[in-house]
Amino acid sequence: MARDLRTFLAEHAEAVWTLPAGISRHHELTALQHALDARGEYPILYAPQTRGSTGEHTHLPVVTNLTASRVLTARALGIPDHRQTAEWYARRSAAGIAPRIVSRADAPVQSVVFTGAEVNLARIPALTQHELEPGPYLTAAHATTWDPDTGIDNTAIQRCWLRSERRMSWFPYPASHNAHNLRKFWARGEPCPVAFWIGHHPAVLMGTQAKLRYPESHWHAAGGVVGEPLALVPSITHGERIMVPADAEIVIEGYAPPDVLAADGPFGEYTGYLGPQSPAPVCDVTCITMRKDAIYHDYGSGLTDMLVPDNMAMEGKLYELVKAVAPSLRNVHVPAAGRRFHAWLQLANPARGEARDALVAALAYRRTKWVVAVDEDIDLFSRESLDWALATRVQWSRDAIVIDDLSGSALDPSLPRGATTASKMGVDATLPPQPAPGVPRPVPPIATVPPAARARAEALRAQADARGWPRE
Repeated sequence: MARDLRTFLAEHAEAVWTLPAGISRHHELTALQHALDARGEYPILYAPQTRGSTGEHTHLPVVTNLTASRVLTARALGIPDHRQTAEWYARRSAAGIAPRIVSRADAPVQSVVFTGAEVNLARIPALTQHELEPGPYLTAAHATTWDPDTGIDNTAIQRCWLRSERRMSWFPYPASHNAHNLRKFWARGEPCPVAFWIGHHPAVLMGTQAKLRYPESHWHAAGGVVGEPLALVPSITHGERIMVPADAEIVIEGYAPPDVLAADGPFGEYTGYLGPQSPAPVCDVTCITMRKDAIYHDYGSGLTDMLVPDNMAMEGKLYELVKAVAPSLRNVHVPAAGRRFHAWLQLANPARGEARDALVAALAYRRTKWVVAVDEDIDLFSRESLDWALATRVQWSRDAIVIDDLSGSALDPSLPRGATTASKMGVDATLPPQPAPGVPRPVPPIATVPPAARARAEALRAQADARGWPRE
């Protein structure tokens, strides 16, 4: 059986919260995600029937918070420990597995096809998530284009504002590979062909977020992450030039006419702030295909739901970049609390200068803004452990590196208006290296207790728990 969205939901039914009918797609569903985020609770939210801003209902169910749990997302990949994703993701996405092509008859996503006058974006139960946003947005749509010079495709999650029955604006980040492809078509005076696919197994969603060179197809990387060939089918409008996942839920096909821009936004970004209104290409929709019982997938923009999968993919990319210059690298963590700007590196007995090499390599990645290197005894997933390293192993004048004029994210709200580069900082929070082989590091020993005493203490604590003794 193919792995898709519905097989994942069935396998993890215990994590699914089925919501009562009638919850509004206008702010209410997103408000629930905000409330859960604040409490550190991450159930999958399944809304079988929702209503729009004018009270109309839709027969298509909505699922969101699909990847808000880092533990559940790692489990979807087949990784038992969510703290060990970086090296796994880097290796699997780089290895890749070629996709397999299926016919339309074997593609559930093309069971229902709307073309011509039947095309109506109002069929899609998209959400208006935050105040000041102008309308409903697709937030989990994977925009797929191709490079007209090489024919190589690219896939990336990019937002779309549903403006009317057959037109939406589409915001490919200016530095993205899709934006490169778009500009190439426009330079030829041609509309840019594009297809947006929505809804799939989280492993597929993770695989297609691999950070690749340009031009390079995501289908191979996705197969590597999933562990099997990804089933693709030619799109209705574009044929084999744009393939789409056969087991997706919904596909929207169309063209971005050359040099046609429309005001788009403001929109809630991964930074947690509303991004400003900006000009964006529009897409004229030619076809919508879907499963007979399609489920619409939404990402909570700026919430843990959207941060977890991309941050895990970013961990894999940083692992690949840093490992090339720092062989002592053991792990990488991109915490949701730092959005996509912070990264923690774990090194095992780095050689002199190696921690700084690792910091510089990580800071060269566009999204990172603050990177900290720590030793193997520091838990990257514990902020208390990280703060201890920063407090006891760092002299700022010696261990902090500040580099100006590096590439950064244009969505960083701290950048002054018009800035095109960013200032970044790396901190070496590793202990001094051994002065010579076999000689201990020149630092005080960490305060510990003997293992036997620790075991007796754990047994005593277990007895107290069994008797219901107070913890405080």
